[in-house]
Amino acid sequence: MHLPPALRNRRYFALWLGLLISISGSQMQVAAIHWHIRALTGEPNPLALGGIGLARILPVIVFSFIGGPMADTFNRRRILFITQTVLAFTALALALLTFSTFISIWWIYALTALQAAAQAFDGPARQAMIPNLVAAQDLPSAFSMSSIALNAGSIVGPALAGIVIATLGQGYTYLFNAISFLAVIVALFLIGPVPQDTSNAPSINLKAAADGIRFIFSKPIILSTMLMDFVATFFASANTMMPIVARDILKVGEIGYGWLSSAQAVGSVAAGLVVSQIPKLRRQGPKFLGAVVIFGLATILFGTSHLFGVDRVLLNLTGSPITLAFIVAFSALVLMGAADAVSTIIRNTIRQLNTPDHIRGRMTSVNQIFFQGGPQLGEVESGIVAALLGVPFAIVSGGIGCIVGALFIVFKWPQLRTYNGDEHQSPTAEAG
Repeated sequence: MHLPPALRNRRYFALWLGLLISISGSQMQVAAIHWHIRALTGEPNPLALGGIGLARILPVIVFSFIGGPMADTFNRRRILFITQTVLAFTALALALLTFSTFISIWWIYALTALQAAAQAFDGPARQAMIPNLVAAQDLPSAFSMSSIALNAGSIVGPALAGIVIATLGQGYTYLFNAISFLAVIVALFLIGPVPQDTSNAPSINLKAAADGIRFIFSKPIILSTMLMDFVATFFASANTMMPIVARDILKVGEIGYGWLSSAQAVGSVAAGLVVSQIPKLRRQGPKFLGAVVIFGLATILFGTSHLFGVDRVLLNLTGSPITLAFIVAFSALVLMGAADAVSTIIRNTIRQLNTPDHIRGRMTSVNQIFFQGGPQLGEVESGIVAALLGVPFAIVSGGIGCIVGALFIVFKWPQLRTYNGDEHQSPTAEAG
């Protein structure tokens, strides 16, 4: 084991640490919102849970086309100051409404949509700023560490959500998330000014957004990875159904729900640590494709986990029965997370290294639609299928759809099979 190169960069380390804390709070809120909706409906309601996906993706689709040009035109660090502040106050509003018992599903939808709108500006600015912080050769390390921060937060956050809900109450999950955004705001102060190429800064209009779309369609290797990401997460999106799986199928309470919600992140952190130790990642295309197929197979296993016996209690942990079905479900989710981490690291590296700095924000904004559109629209799709045919069928059919879709994309863009990672790349800014 050695210190990943990206963490030797003082400014990137400050941002990474701030994100690690903030993501833990954000993932606590995500898990808490799903549990909150299940509690407010009073009975299993896949459509109500699927509706949160629409609340998250519609603002992203609308505002990402503006967020990308803004990240290429205005100072990315300043944009992050604004978006992180908006996200903090929105989480605080959720907390106050919950404490006052004035909360309803519609308030949750509305405030979630407001947060998604802020994230539509936050995502392009943050991702496009990373290549301005580290040298080009350290980008795989930086994206690997970013994946670890995301998924470490996704372990801590949902696990804490279950504990906080069971002990302090629902509103405190939102309050702790609001406080966690201060970590990124402090990090942005510490890293100081960040240089970026604004020589070709676009106007904030539809033409600028269209330039990003045209660029992506001119780069088959970027377009194909975006489509693969969308297809995989659209079909194999099971997170929103997790409260029903935990509470009504596997028969575990808040603590068990928290562990299931963290399971994918456990696998992602493990895979991210492995990748961070590889100095030069070769045969990126085959590894990327293999990861997507494994993701689909693990989703199928998760959807059938209840068949292994929900009544066969192996041990009892803090009042929650641990059954064989729970262990199979947890293991399948860990494998899904590991596969998704490998896929995420490779596709982010491909996109950023093959995109010039002056258009990186617009590329990232379009990618954000694919990246978030897949899982969020997938939540709507899984909610509809689950309402008609049951939650297990929705999850299993999603895993099958993920594999079939991946095979179709490989057939359409065969260069994915041979992509190595050292093909022509656009220069990135050297770390200061």
